[in-house]
Amino acid sequence: LSILLSLLVPAHPTRSPDCGGILTPSGLSYLAEVSKAHAEAVLRQDLMAPTAPDLILSSPKSSRNQITSVKVAELSLSLIPDAGLRLNIDVDLGITPAPSTTKVMRLSILADFHVEMNPEGNLELVTSACKPTVEEMQSTEETERSTPRKSSSSDADKEINVDKICLEVSKLLLSPNERLMSLTAPFPVTPSCQVQYVPLAAPMFSEQGITISLQTTFQVAGMAIPLPISPVPFSMPEPVSSSPSHLTLAFSEHFYTSLFFALEIAGAFNMTIPSPLTTTTVAQKITQMGSLFQEEQPVVLQAVFRSSPRVVLEEGKAALKLFLTVHIGTGAPAFQSFLSVNVDMSAGLVLSVASTKMMISAAVTEDVELSLAASDVGPVPADLLKELFLPPIREAVPAQMNGVLSEGVFLPHISSFTYTDVNIVIHKDYVLVPCNLELQAVAG
Repeated sequence: LSILLSLLVPAHPTRSPDCGGILTPSGLSYLAEVSKAHAEAVLRQDLMAPTAPDLILSSPKSSRNQITSVKVAELSLSLIPDAGLRLNIDVDLGITPAPSTTKVMRLSILADFHVEMNPEGNLELVTSACKPTVEEMQSTEETERSTPRKSSSSDADKEINVDKICLEVSKLLLSPNERLMSLTAPFPVTPSCQVQYVPLAAPMFSEQGITISLQTTFQVAGMAIPLPISPVPFSMPEPVSSSPSHLTLAFSEHFYTSLFFALEIAGAFNMTIPSPLTTTTVAQKITQMGSLFQEEQPVVLQAVFRSSPRVVLEEGKAALKLFLTVHIGTGAPAFQSFLSVNVDMSAGLVLSVASTKMMISAAVTEDVELSLAASDVGPVPADLLKELFLPPIREAVPAQMNGVLSEGVFLPHISSFTYTDVNIVIHKDYVLVPCNLELQAVAG
């Protein structure tokens, strides 16, 4: 299999998206909200360190300034169309210049970020501008619990250690960038098959949100497999400005076809189908069976794909087209086929999302066609093939495929976040998954 796959892999695989996501302004607001605690922890750790360089550079006395508290009062993220993101963060710093008093300084930071693709193919937030300002607020031991107000002190126009502050802003990006790396991690589909989502370019920024296009790749037994060429180029749908969801994921019809193709290549859908038939019961209908088998033996069905499965998306529904060859024979001592049947069947797909996985299940419709492919027992009429072999095929094929799919398929996501309030909307040629983000509590 490895040698065969290495011959099949094209030297220059086509790079075109088959899925992606749009992070909306409301999703950006949620990320800002849940980032406050992290930002405060990072700033507190360094600004309050005894060895930290002075934040305030104005007077000779400033070397005795000690930052005793750091509290993030406001943190917001906003979109800069065609460019990136703007971070606006207000931090209240408790500063003790002398043992008996505590002053509060309001540190405001305005920083612009853009997203680059690094040489490893991961997306990375990078600071493109950083502008901090400081105001002194009045806060004594008596008024500390009241709302701080600007001080009229002539010390308010102090210089700031800009390098120190902007270094802290860069440190704020370490954790988001680690999480962004998890977007491109390989995820298991089955023990021998993995899926990976590869960004094709840096995201697009607009007033409606942040749009990222991804290409799905699959590995079977550790080797990338060539996927079928998409008959229709896929582009991310236009973002809906009024969407209340944090995020909308989009998956092309080709994404689902590629998934089933990869599972077929991995052999996940090669199946043995149990049947209640024996050589004796079949011989009652097909008389030539009697001359092949003198002793009664159980009849076994083995199904393989003669052509790759195909997913078809229409408004409101998804269907899986299966093209199988079922070899019918006996299993002892080794499998010996006496009849082969071509089976074309259609299964309706049910899609749902649990956490960060898409759950897929198949239910076979009435649309099943059987035709004789090969026979060691002479011609067999189509209606007799259906009578004997259709019931076990119709029952076992979806059941065994659902067993393979039961663990679900990981969706593109970044670590520590899961999806909630999920809707699935099936359109012609693509599926939309509007959902909200939820930060998971991490121990420690």
